[in-house]
Amino acid sequence: MAALAVFGLDQVTKWLVLKKMSLYESIPLWEGVFHITSHRNRGAAFGILQNQQWLFITITVAVVCGITWYLIRLKRTQPLMSWSLALILGGAVGNLIDRIRWGEVVDFLDFRLIHYPIFNVADSAIVIGVGLMIFLTLRQPHEQEEAFTKEAGETR
Repeated sequence: MAALAVFGLDQVTKWLVLKKMSLYESIPLWEGVFHITSHRNRGAAFGILQNQQWLFITITVAVVCGITWYLIRLKRTQPLMSWSLALILGGAVGNLIDRIRWGEVVDFLDFRLIHYPIFNVADSAIVIGVGLMIFLTLRQPHEQEEAFTKEAGETR
């Protein structure tokens, strides 16, 4: 359900940017700090690997399949890990749809105070999900391994 919520919010916000703003138009919400800026990215994070859409689509489909498989295996035994994976899944599918539909990703969240690349809701969900996953993995790696091993043993 969290993945679907992320996907929905991502697609609605991108649709609004596409329909209401011209490309490169910028609306300051806090002048010099935070703007909504209509931008497109044909690459990956920070604009690397420009115009490699088939590579991104292939990798994303593999990641989506892997996360879906892992979420099914978790079966609610690790709710925080499930949340982190759901955030990553929703974000990955949101950007995947953009790449398939338009050949580029719609970005619009523009934090100018720190000179960070323009990004979107899907990117935010992926970063938060990966951050949560790293935190959980570093916090209690042995407990997660035991829970997964126990779960895997029960399904055999």
